[in-house]
Amino acid sequence: MYWLKRLRDSISTHKNFLCIGLDPDIQKLPLTNHGIAVDVESFCKEIIDATLDYCIAYKINTAFFEALGFEGFKIMENVVNYIPNSHFKIADAKRADIGNTSKKYAEAFFNELPFDALTLNPYLGIDSLTPFDEFPNKALIILAATSNPGGNDFQNLISGDKPLYLHVVEKCVQNSFKNDILFVAGATHPQKLADIRNAAPNNFLLIPGFGTQGGSLNEIFNSAVNNKNIDILVNSSRAIIYASNAMDFAEKAREEASKVCEEMCSLLGSN
Repeated sequence: MYWLKRLRDSISTHKNFLCIGLDPDIQKLPLTNHGIAVDVESFCKEIIDATLDYCIAYKINTAFFEALGFEGFKIMENVVNYIPNSHFKIADAKRADIGNTSKKYAEAFFNELPFDALTLNPYLGIDSLTPFDEFPNKALIILAATSNPGGNDFQNLISGDKPLYLHVVEKCVQNSFKNDILFVAGATHPQKLADIRNAAPNNFLLIPGFGTQGGSLNEIFNSAVNNKNIDILVNSSRAIIYASNAMDFAEKAREEASKVCEEMCSLLGSN
């Protein structure tokens, strides 16, 4: 598979499995010496420049750009184009709908915008996901177990002998997708990570909830790593991009990303 090999090669070459989330909240952007907030596009580009050497992927949370209206969509396009093709580009938009609508979502993120992957909500069923699979060399990132407390409301409901989130994983693994599929699995639930890894031994896991939400990198690694390959992307957003609220924000983001990268390198060395 296209992205499966590329991600594994990136981990091997760069000695980390860090994905940095770009969530530019205008209420949290640093202020210049004149008390004016740094503009969203400049903020994202400076973060990318500062952290490029310490990650292998970026995840753009589309809501923070969509909230800015027409201008926000243009900024998002400029930012995703600014990320080098050496890095995996994720649109965190959690799309999926009936077939013809899903096709249009896919065209937006895979044709009009150069994303490599898109997060998808599987709860309309497999036929809501298959239109995204018609775009070659793209990756589908399917929500399984999320890191927010409310995720337990539905994802943990027992159906038969297992929770709903495991039914989602197993159904998707059994389906013959042409493209790579990854699963979202929250860092705050190590046992869920282990269960999802057992159900999907050959798929990458995108793991949010590390950093600000409190997930432990060591626990994540021990619970989710594939013994044959690493096959995990751990996302950190706020802990890195808001490491400082002053004009040294890019420098501080680089320092924070470097620390995470160093810890990941140590874990990889022990594997």
